[in-house]
Amino acid sequence: MKYEAVIGLEVHAQLLTDSKAFCSCTTRFGAEPNSNTCPICQGMPGVLPVLNRKALEFTVRMALACNCKINEFSRFARKNYYYPDLPKNYQISQYELPVAEHGWAEIDAGEGPRRIGITRIHMEEDAGKLIHDDKKPLSYVDLNRTGIPLIEIVSEPEIRTPEEASAYLRALHSILVYLKICDGNMEEGSFRCDANVSIRHKGETRLGVKTELKNMNSFRNVQRGLYYEIERQTALLESGDRVLQETRLFDPSEGTTASMRSKEQAHDYRYFPDPDLLPLRVGPELVEKIRKELPELPVEKKERFIRDLGIPPYDAGVLTASRDMAEYFEKTVGLFQNPKSVSNWIMTELMRELKGDETGITNCPVSPHQLADLLKLVDNGTVSGKIAKTVFEQMYATGSNPIDIINEKGLLQVSDSEELAAIIGKVLDDNPGEVEKCLSGKTKLIGFFVGQVMKATRGKANPAVVNQILSDELAKRSKK
Repeated sequence: MKYEAVIGLEVHAQLLTDSKAFCSCTTRFGAEPNSNTCPICQGMPGVLPVLNRKALEFTVRMALACNCKINEFSRFARKNYYYPDLPKNYQISQYELPVAEHGWAEIDAGEGPRRIGITRIHMEEDAGKLIHDDKKPLSYVDLNRTGIPLIEIVSEPEIRTPEEASAYLRALHSILVYLKICDGNMEEGSFRCDANVSIRHKGETRLGVKTELKNMNSFRNVQRGLYYEIERQTALLESGDRVLQETRLFDPSEGTTASMRSKEQAHDYRYFPDPDLLPLRVGPELVEKIRKELPELPVEKKERFIRDLGIPPYDAGVLTASRDMAEYFEKTVGLFQNPKSVSNWIMTELMRELKGDETGITNCPVSPHQLADLLKLVDNGTVSGKIAKTVFEQMYATGSNPIDIINEKGLLQVSDSEELAAIIGKVLDDNPGEVEKCLSGKTKLIGFFVGQVMKATRGKANPAVVNQILSDELAKRSKK
């Protein structure tokens, strides 16, 4: 490749507070338009904002989890611009003095762990929402989101590929959800991302002209948008044209980007300190209190699963991507102490069912206790592994306990030696040609005989017992 991409991401995460950033209005999603508003978030003259302390604590929590330096003093600023969904004509944000700076997040995009630098994490309020009428040339303004508390996480321009961008986003998403400060819902706008991307000749240190990409509402669309933009910029330079500094919208239906407006610079927003809000002091005692309350984070949990539970790195990465999934796994392992077996069942049977009905692990109808009970029944020979998969499907559909389903459906594993010996004898008698070939050295036919026994018992025969009896019977027939 002649060129390399330089990517920086700006991530906005909505904080899980009950009230807005500077007023007591609820942050509840889905309410009637303009019902979650008050004179403060509507920007009425003479009103004064008051900072939500919980929003500050959540911001510090994320900053510590991302290895940032917490600034003892920070300041709110007014970011001035006009748009119909911004009633004050400015957004309360932070500029020259953010809450936190100089952190990093660890990613693994398939080439081993590496750190992506974080320039800053700062607090700000969200704007409202425009709703466009499909039938009339009208747009409606909903101010319910106005004043919702956000944190913006700005990366260093150290991301080189769309895959790394996706891995970085997933890492931040996982941390936010682990900390329980953001629900991470991309469809509702709780976690969203803008990307700055430029290209340059490999080996250069000077940055190229960047474009900003918006409207990428999934991890996959971030990758798609970046791929398209890198190809578009490469084609421009190869043809002797130049890249314009602009903001572009990604169209997920076409997989393309389109120009939206020229890219703003910081001076375009005329930042200045907000005169209605005092400078913010985050004392070391508060920082240490929050640091002690941090949970085990995804990277630490993954390393522990690999080290203490002996599961492969890939399994550990999948299981720790979600805090709820990791807790489900650990609870199950506590009841059935075979981590690899539990991991296999969660990553195949359980995740397939979860994906099928698009529900989450928190609403899973199969509890860790029920899954552990099923695995114990497989382990002690009550049911075969194959039958257990059928039982699990019924458990997921009904929420019933495994032993109840097994008894109701008559799925108990057949382990009686005499019963299986009779079935195996009949299978061998019915297939004399295959028996002769097997005895002459084509031992792969043993699998055929096992399959016939399983068919005769509707999958309920104990495989270990079947193999032993089959081996003994074939040995007897070879001596005749």
